[in-house]
Amino acid sequence: MSLRFHEIAEGGHRILNPLTDAKLDLLGRIARLRPGMRLLDLGCGKGEMLCRWAADHGIEGVGIDISRVFLDAARRRAEELGVTDRVRFELGDAADHRAEPEAFDVVSCLGATWIGGDVRGTIALMLPPLKQDGILLVGEPYWVDEPPPGAAEALGLAPGAHLSLAGTFDRFEACGLEVLEMVLADPDDWDRYVASQWWTLSDWIRVNPDDPDIERVREFLARCRRSHIEYGRRYLGWGVFVLRRR
Repeated sequence: MSLRFHEIAEGGHRILNPLTDAKLDLLGRIARLRPGMRLLDLGCGKGEMLCRWAADHGIEGVGIDISRVFLDAARRRAEELGVTDRVRFELGDAADHRAEPEAFDVVSCLGATWIGGDVRGTIALMLPPLKQDGILLVGEPYWVDEPPPGAAEALGLAPGAHLSLAGTFDRFEACGLEVLEMVLADPDDWDRYVASQWWTLSDWIRVNPDDPDIERVREFLARCRRSHIEYGRRYLGWGVFVLRRR
C-alpha cells in the first residue's frame, strides 16, 4: 500500500496500530516510565504514544517518520497536550536515523519493522541508541493459527515474514533479547483499527471522485474489507513486546 493510501485510510486515527487507548495506557505503565526518561520512536506516525506518555509520565523523546501528513498531526497533538517542550518530530527514513549511542532509555518501533528489512534488521537499528539497561518496544504481527494458502498475499504480507507467537519469541531470542512483557490486540481491537478505516475511505471516495487515484483507492478499500473478514480477523494477531538485552 502506498504512503498516500495509509494517510487517507488512517486520517481519522490517532493510534496507527491495533492498540486501543486503554492498551496504549497499559503499555506505558508496563514499561515503567519515569519523569526524565528518553524515548526514541522509529516510525512514530502521528506521535500519539510519545505525546501521551510525555503528558502522563513526564518522559522526553524524539519521533521519526516519513509522512509529512502524520508528523503535522503529531505536532498538533503535542501542542494540544502541552508537551512541545519535551518531544520533537523529525521527517525522514527511520532506517537512516543515527542517534547518539546509548542516549535513550526506551527505543520503540510499533508496526514498522519493515524499516530494517525484517525484525532482525530493525532490532539492529534500535540497539545502538539504547542504553545498556534500556528496553525495546517492538510492535509486530504474528499468526494466531496456521494461515491458509493465500492469506499472507491477501493481507499484503511477505511470505514467511511472520511466524506464530512462539516463533516470534524465538526470533527475539535469536537477536540476544528476552521478552519481559507483552500487550496483545484482540479481534475487536483489530476491528476498531481496520474496519473503522472503511468508512474513512468511503467518505474520501465520495468527496474526491475526480482524484487520479480514485480507482486504486476503491480497489484498496474492497481488498481491505475482504482480507480482514476472510483472513485478518481469524488468523492475524498483533502485539507490542517489551524486550531487553539478555
